[in-house]
Amino acid sequence: MGASRQGEQTEGLRRGPVPAPLSALVKVIQQGRVLRTVKLTAGTCRVGAAGDCDLVLDDVAVSRAHLELTLVPEGICVRDLGSRNGTFYAGQRVGEITLALGGGVTVGTTELRFEADVEDFEGTQGRPLAQYGELRGTSPLMQRLYTLLERLEGSLVNVLIEGESGTGKELVARALHDHSALAGRPFVAVNCGALDRALIRSELFGHKKGAFTGAASESIGALGEAAGGTLFLDEVGELPLDVQPVLLRVLESGTYSRVGETKERPARVRVIAATNRSLQSDVEEGTFRQDLYYRLMVVRLSLPPLRHRPEDIPVLARHLAANLGIERLPDEVVAELQRRSFPGNVRELKHALAAYAALGELPEAGTRPGARVEGLDAMLRAFVDLDRPYAELKEEIVERLTRVYLEQLLERTGGNRSEAARIADLQRGYLRRLLEKYGLA
Repeated sequence: MGASRQGEQTEGLRRGPVPAPLSALVKVIQQGRVLRTVKLTAGTCRVGAAGDCDLVLDDVAVSRAHLELTLVPEGICVRDLGSRNGTFYAGQRVGEITLALGGGVTVGTTELRFEADVEDFEGTQGRPLAQYGELRGTSPLMQRLYTLLERLEGSLVNVLIEGESGTGKELVARALHDHSALAGRPFVAVNCGALDRALIRSELFGHKKGAFTGAASESIGALGEAAGGTLFLDEVGELPLDVQPVLLRVLESGTYSRVGETKERPARVRVIAATNRSLQSDVEEGTFRQDLYYRLMVVRLSLPPLRHRPEDIPVLARHLAANLGIERLPDEVVAELQRRSFPGNVRELKHALAAYAALGELPEAGTRPGARVEGLDAMLRAFVDLDRPYAELKEEIVERLTRVYLEQLLERTGGNRSEAARIADLQRGYLRRLLEKYGLA
């Protein structure tokens, strides 16, 4: 699988007492209406029709003491208390089951839906930190991220990490893993955008020997490799529509089947996903399932681009330089780096420092706003012809700009249209029409 999949055992980093799990909201739903919402912050909540229950349900099919709900790192542990009519999950009667936040059970005619207490999570206050795992930076934006990561240490909920390319999404995923109860267990990273589309289901979920041409041996897939640990799905928006229901099944029922077999296997993994584009837009376009989106996005973390935290560049640059064997980074080099905009974020900063380590000087920036504007003004002055109408000149400039922009966009993304649309902030359908118009399709 080359660079598309990477697994390893990670050293446990979490120290001290186990943090409390993320608090949850229990929504009581009857006939499609949310009647009430109860916050579960710790311990056990007894649910039933009796007045002394912690959560009283007005439902004739609910027993006096029907079930117990306990907050656990994985979500909610549901235990039926010997009720007359039972507790049901996905149409099956259950005695005891642990459900991820985003799931729910049915008792009588009442649905109990479990969700993350996002308001409480986002209102978390933390202590100042200089770093968190391999993440570096003391800016307010990074302090906020560290606070949220610390709050998640006691939970194993699904997390969706959003951020531009090069912002460090995998570092955040590793930090979530290393500071959780799963520290020391497998961490398997899969780049969904780098997988062969014809084999992506096999790569993720494994296959039986002989399941298809070339399947000379059995494969446990990324899910099998990550058993008991964390599966990190980078570029999750690249998953084909026909594979998305299989991942949804993993998240909803905790089971899956390998390609070529009907046997159901347990999926004991925490799923962390990442994307560098708007999955909500993909949902609206019909290229990403809404139910899968909400299952992945129990908690959402947004990573700031480097240009929004330039005060972090000195500490980042010196940290990366040390990793490259540069004993001392001159102050003038650091100052020059701070003047750059880094559209490629931390990855571009690292590449600039690698060039400095090899050549003794930084590569041409080409990204300083002042230099770019001055150069553009000079080109426009040379181009403007006052003997031609304004509208005609403007149209020609826009046409040329569009063609050059699209050519460089495709070169930068290696022809990946989804990534190109994200960078250009264009709908993929509109981008496709532009490429066709300029003969670049």
